[in-house]
Amino acid sequence: MPKMNLSHFETALLFALITSIVLGVVTKRTDRDRLLYGVYTFVCFLIALFSIGWAMRLGHG
Repeated sequence: MPKMNLSHFETALLFALITSIVLGVVTKRTDRDRLLYGVYTFVCFLIALFSIGWAMRLGHG
Protein backbone atom coordinates (compact mmCIF):
# COMPACT_ATOMS: atom_id res chain seq x y z
CA MET A 1 0.00 0.00 0.00
CA PRO A 2 1.46 3.37 -0.98
CA LYS A 3 2.23 5.83 1.78
CA MET A 4 0.60 9.23 1.88
CA ASN A 5 2.72 12.14 3.03
CA LEU A 6 0.21 14.81 3.96
CA SER A 7 0.93 18.09 5.64
CA HIS A 8 -0.90 19.07 8.81
CA PHE A 9 -3.17 21.39 6.81
CA GLU A 10 -4.04 18.69 4.25
CA THR A 11 -4.78 16.22 7.02
CA ALA A 12 -7.05 18.73 8.75
CA LEU A 13 -8.91 19.37 5.46
CA LEU A 14 -9.33 15.65 4.88
CA PHE A 15 -10.63 15.19 8.44
CA ALA A 16 -13.07 18.10 7.97
CA LEU A 17 -14.34 16.69 4.69
CA ILE A 18 -14.86 13.14 5.94
CA THR A 19 -16.41 14.27 9.22
CA SER A 20 -18.78 16.65 7.42
CA ILE A 21 -19.93 13.90 5.08
CA VAL A 22 -20.57 11.51 7.97
CA LEU A 23 -22.41 14.15 10.01
CA GLY A 24 -24.56 15.08 7.04
CA VAL A 25 -25.49 11.48 6.30
CA VAL A 26 -26.22 10.41 9.87
CA THR A 27 -28.07 13.43 11.22
CA LYS A 28 -30.50 14.48 8.46
CA ARG A 29 -33.35 12.71 6.68
CA THR A 30 -33.61 14.26 3.21
CA ASP A 31 -30.84 14.50 0.62
CA ARG A 32 -31.15 18.29 0.44
CA ASP A 33 -30.81 18.65 4.21
CA ARG A 34 -27.85 16.26 4.21
CA LEU A 35 -26.05 18.27 1.56
CA LEU A 36 -26.73 21.63 3.21
CA TYR A 37 -25.70 20.37 6.65
CA GLY A 38 -22.56 18.76 5.24
CA VAL A 39 -21.53 21.99 3.54
CA TYR A 40 -22.38 23.97 6.68
CA THR A 41 -20.27 21.76 8.94
CA PHE A 42 -17.37 21.78 6.45
CA VAL A 43 -17.39 25.59 6.39
CA CYS A 44 -17.52 25.65 10.20
CA PHE A 45 -14.53 23.31 10.33
CA LEU A 46 -12.60 25.56 7.94
CA ILE A 47 -13.40 28.68 9.96
CA ALA A 48 -12.27 26.93 13.13
CA LEU A 49 -9.13 25.63 11.41
CA PHE A 50 -8.04 29.08 10.23
CA SER A 51 -9.08 30.81 13.46
CA ILE A 52 -7.14 28.44 15.68
CA GLY A 53 -4.19 28.54 13.28
CA TRP A 54 -4.03 32.33 13.40
CA ALA A 55 -4.46 32.36 17.18
CA MET A 56 -1.52 29.95 17.49
CA ARG A 57 0.58 32.04 15.13
CA LEU A 58 -0.17 35.25 17.00
CA GLY A 59 0.49 33.52 20.32
CA HIS A 60 3.96 32.40 19.27
CA GLY A 61 4.88 35.78 17.89
